[in-house]
Amino acid sequence: MILIAIGANLPGPAGEPPLAICREAAAALDALPGLRLRGLSRWYLTAPVPASDQPDYVNAIAHLQGTADPASLLAAMLEIEAKAGRQRGVRNAARTLDLDLIDMDGLRRPAPDPVLPHPRAHERGFVLWPLRDVAPGWVHPVLHRRVDALIGALPPQQVRVL
Repeated sequence: MILIAIGANLPGPAGEPPLAICREAAAALDALPGLRLRGLSRWYLTAPVPASDQPDYVNAIAHLQGTADPASLLAAMLEIEAKAGRQRGVRNAARTLDLDLIDMDGLRRPAPDPVLPHPRAHERGFVLWPLRDVAPGWVHPVLHRRVDALIGALPPQQVRVL
């Protein structure tokens, strides 16, 4: 099971709303060679983390099946982001699209990029709530804690279903 977080809070290059950009990203992930989209969480509206005056984010988790090399998958994800107008700069800045590789079949990979599992996924409601939609029995490969336990340990975060 491959889990990829999808998020956006800025319009795309042609003015597309963040939700439309995220839906296009899910379709692009499904079109990657050797991978198939097997599940997509509900769409969530979440406050920026850390808190800032940015617009809220649209977030979801895509569950893919298939085989991929982590580095090649990351490169493909970065290409999808670039096509959506993603410009990298300041960390945690607003963005047209953000794709994060959360887990690949429990692979533990401390380096090189992508680090797996995602090193901050367990701290983020915008990852865990949608992850529970597509993988309710998911267990963090390093912490060995179920997604429900990780959600229960979160500080209050603004996460609501769209």
